[in-house]
Amino acid sequence: MKETLKAYLDLTRAHFFPAWPLVFCSGLVLAFANYGGFSWALILKASLIGLLGFEAGFVLNDYVDRNRDKLDVENTMTRYWRLFKERPIPSGKISSKNAFWLFILLAGVTSALIFTLPYPNSLCVFAIMLYSYGIEVFYQVKKRNQKYPVAQLLGRTDFTLFPAAGYLCYGQPDMTVLLYMVFFYPWTMAHLGLNDFIDLENDRARGMKSIAVLYGSKGAMYWVTGFTVLHFLASVFFLRELGTIALYGFLAAFVLLAGSNLYLWKEKSPGAGMKILPVYHGTLVIYAVSIILDFIY
Repeated sequence: MKETLKAYLDLTRAHFFPAWPLVFCSGLVLAFANYGGFSWALILKASLIGLLGFEAGFVLNDYVDRNRDKLDVENTMTRYWRLFKERPIPSGKISSKNAFWLFILLAGVTSALIFTLPYPNSLCVFAIMLYSYGIEVFYQVKKRNQKYPVAQLLGRTDFTLFPAAGYLCYGQPDMTVLLYMVFFYPWTMAHLGLNDFIDLENDRARGMKSIAVLYGSKGAMYWVTGFTVLHFLASVFFLRELGTIALYGFLAAFVLLAGSNLYLWKEKSPGAGMKILPVYHGTLVIYAVSIILDFIY
């Protein structure tokens, strides 16, 4: 029982649980600020939608790639992403059938929660959920055979839409949510490129056409830094929707990202990429907390 529990914690990347409700609810509080009102019940509901929906995506990711993941030649990324340092489907700790049914359960509960939202908000959020799972499968399959990074450019629109779905739990499609997406999309691309840079050897072994496989390690570094710069530029427009607390929080995150990229170019190694990956994840939390604090105060 203990080993099974550990396997499911690895499957769901349990140590990242707190991040997903924060990011999702950063969108929701922006909607509160724009449309007025506040509801603890909606905060709780949105937190569960964000958490369970994102976890379903993680399980789907592992299910789709269950055979390719058996080909890994080193486990640097596995040690980072998995609390107990193991991929549970390739190791046999969790069967692919059980993983599939866990995805169905998580997606089903998420759907039920979504349909307790007012109409048409519920329909918008549900459509984003369906799109996100569909594009996740596309991303995992398409990157096995491509000459250009189509899978990457389209695939991470799912994460881009994640805080937007939080916003649409209460708000309507408007300029604020569009600017949030424009701001967030380059970050998702930089983060993806960094993961690919670190995991180059595994992607070669799996036959995955990742950014680093397509363009080499140096090309992946240009990808990371280029999209980070675009992320900074997009913030100029999004920050106009926010207040002073968010401004200071975002500036702190920008300093961390800039320093991380300088370090990456200095060291030019997967080890350096591994050291700055937590910084990228930390900036995501900084953004979300800054937006939430901005609303509170």
